[in-house]
Parts: sequence; structure tokens; C-alpha cells
Amino acid sequence: MSTVTADFLNNTQEQPGVRSPLVLGRHDNTTVTERICQIAESPKPPRAWYIAISISSSFTLMLFGLIGYLVTTGVGVWGNNAPVFWAWDIVNFVFWVGIGHAGTLISAILFLFRQHWRTSINRFAEAMTIFAVVCAGIFPSVHVGRVWVIYWLLPVPNQNAIWPNFRSPLLWDVFAVSTYATVSLLFWYMGMIPDIATFRDRATSRWRQVVYGVLSLGWTGSARQWHRYEKAYLLLAALATPLVLSVHTVVSFDFAVSQVPGWHTTIFPPYFVAGAVFSGFAMVVTLMVPARAFFGLKELVTLRHLENMNKIILVTGSMVGYAYAMEFFTAWYSGNRYEQFAFINRAFGPYAWAYWTMVTCNVISPQLFWFKKVRTTPWMMVIVCIFVNIGMWFERFVITVTSLSRDFLPSSWGYYKPTFVDIGMFVGSFGLFFTLFLLFCRFLPIVAMAEVKSVMPANHANEDH
Repeated sequence: MSTVTADFLNNTQEQPGVRSPLVLGRHDNTTVTERICQIAESPKPPRAWYIAISISSSFTLMLFGLIGYLVTTGVGVWGNNAPVFWAWDIVNFVFWVGIGHAGTLISAILFLFRQHWRTSINRFAEAMTIFAVVCAGIFPSVHVGRVWVIYWLLPVPNQNAIWPNFRSPLLWDVFAVSTYATVSLLFWYMGMIPDIATFRDRATSRWRQVVYGVLSLGWTGSARQWHRYEKAYLLLAALATPLVLSVHTVVSFDFAVSQVPGWHTTIFPPYFVAGAVFSGFAMVVTLMVPARAFFGLKELVTLRHLENMNKIILVTGSMVGYAYAMEFFTAWYSGNRYEQFAFINRAFGPYAWAYWTMVTCNVISPQLFWFKKVRTTPWMMVIVCIFVNIGMWFERFVITVTSLSRDFLPSSWGYYKPTFVDIGMFVGSFGLFFTLFLLFCRFLPIVAMAEVKSVMPANHANEDH
């Protein structure tokens, strides 16, 4: 092992009570490049990676097997039935779209506000956004039933002269989510170009040279290329910023523009956006803590990065808790007895177990982040963030299912129960998500080398002189 590598691997402890630098240890540009490239260049990743990819790929195969079963048999294999025609398919769709929100916020908004602590975590978050949108897109695609004629939904002439209803919020979803996915993919890929070029230049095998050479788009690192790169990156960040608000706002319109008690409320857009950022940051922390441990990134992804994200989780969790309270207040203040019953039914009806699980996970558990010990202890923050994501899934379940299961006519009331296909597809979507994430960790730069170098203390040592 070289002296540089040995110095790099020596763990530098962060000092409590002191504002630590964004990069710890005796790092320079060379050691940062070595550390991050080593993850993809290593002939054998950690054993934990093989175990994780085996488990996640097995669940991914289960997902696609169940999709095949759904297509060949029919949507009756789901538990959807009158009056709950929207169930786990829409719940999972909204859940995964929300998970992808943190990536755009960390990458775009924090970049525009020049928050340098984003540099070590933005690549994780951007990748997570893409993979979450992929998982989200599966559910509305297959819930239409006859997937082989899904092209009828496209606004193009077809043999039945069917055109989409552009006044439907479901169609607004198509445009919002597809735009979000496109811009996020461009933003993620463009940010990786300089780092992929580094992989290309260090490649020792022919296939790596070819693949990374194509993906790097001829990057040479000239001053002109950097100038155009930074301008394009800024423009994409400005373009992506409104999407943080617009995408989940449009998703909330699926519910808010209806007349269903419990859905028809103007608080949904800001409530959904806060919840999406809340769950997205929780998922980033959940993924990042084990990744920084397995891949030796504790000096690049420091406790300062994690603590800042936990503070955002605390703020957005408090906003979500406030929204829960305001829902009951507006139902009472409206004087609408159907609206009032919908919320009483949520808290004390047949799905009360789901409602109080949601409140416990989303309102109570994030309050632990008031304590610095919890905010800065990796295993504690992971446990809290797992509870947050459980609670956010239950939030979508409570909104969707409780409002539909007991509508205006008691004679139409019913109790929704998922089938093994519902449960299997949801679990399988996690398999797909983690499979994509693990492949990303293995073959692409998981930390933005160029951006980390720009905030290193050594590169700013002479700024005060």
C-alpha cells in the first residue's frame, strides 16, 4: 500500500463542538481521486455488496414476474375493489415520487444558494432521484390493465380516435413526472461528465475505456469546456428548481381537485411538497450511512453532512406534523359533516392502526433529532430515517384508502385488503431500487470528485491573504 493511500485511509476523528471542515484528513486532489476511483476500479467490491446485490436482484426478478402475472391474468389479482379502486398502486406511485424529491433539492436549490456542504452528497441524491422515478413509473403504467394498448393514452392519432382528457390531473402527472425525470437525468449525467472522464483516463481494460470514453463525451478538461460546463450546470439547476415545488404539487392535485371528503383541500400542495422532501432526505441518509462505511468515505461524507440533512428532516417533519393538525382544524372549521367524518374515521375508524402508525413515525420519531447525540450517531439516525420512510408510506396509504373505503353512502363502504401480488410488487420495487443503486455504486463515481475538490481546505488556504 502506498504512503498516500495509507495516509488517506487513516481515519480522522471529528471534534465535538467544533465546526468541522467538509473534508477531513490529509487530503489533496490526488487522494480524493484515488479514494473515489478505487471503489469502481477495485476488482472485488466488499462482500456486503455481493450479498446486497443478490438479495435485491432476487426481489427485482420477483417484481417483474408479478408484473407478468398481472398482465396475463388481469388487475383482479390486486386487492382493489369497490369502493377502493385506488389502493397500493397509487400509494406506491406517490411514495416513490416523493422519495426522489431530495435529489433535486440538494442538487439544484442548495447549489443555487451556494451551500458547499452539498458537494459530497449530491451524487447520491441525484442517483436516488432517477431510480425512485423509475420505480414510481412502473405502477401507473401497469395499473391501466391492458398494457399492450397503453399507447392509446398518448396524444397521437390512433384507430379509435381516442384523445387524452387534458383537464384530468392524471394527465398532468404524466407531464410533470416525465419532465422531472428528464431534467433530473440530464442534471445527474451532466454533473458526472468530468468524473467519468477521470475514470476513462485511468481505465486499464478495453471495455472500460470504450464505455467511459463514450459517456464522457470527449471531455478534456480545457478552460473553455469548464466555462461552458459551469454555465450549463447553472442553467439546469435553475430549470430544476421549480420542479421541486411543481412535481409533487401536481401529484397532490390528483387528490385535491376531487370532491372526495379528506382529499378536497387546498393544504395538499405544500403538505405534499414538505412530505416529499422529508421522505427523500430520510432515504438519502438511510443509503448514505452504510455506503460511507462500506466504501471508506467517512472523511468525504462527514458527520457534518449527515447532521445538516437531519436538521432538514427535523424541520420538514415538523411541517408535516403541523399539516396533520391543520387538516383536522380545517375539517372542523368548514362545517362540512362529510369532511369531519372523514378525519374522525381516519383517527378512530377501522384504519386507526395505520393512522397512528403514520403519526408516530412522521411526527414523533423526527423529534429525536433535537438531540445532537441522535443527529450525529449514524446507527441512531438510520433507525429514525427508516421509521420516517415507513411513516411516509402509511401517510399515502391513509390518504388514499381511508377516504375511499367509507364514502358518502354507508351501503357502499368496504375494507381494503392487499393481496400477495400487491405486497410482492411493493417489496419488489425496493429490490429494483436497491439493485440500480448498488450497480451505480459499483460502476459510476458515487461522490462528485470535481465538486469536493473545490471545497477542500487546502484549495482555499490562501483566500484570506
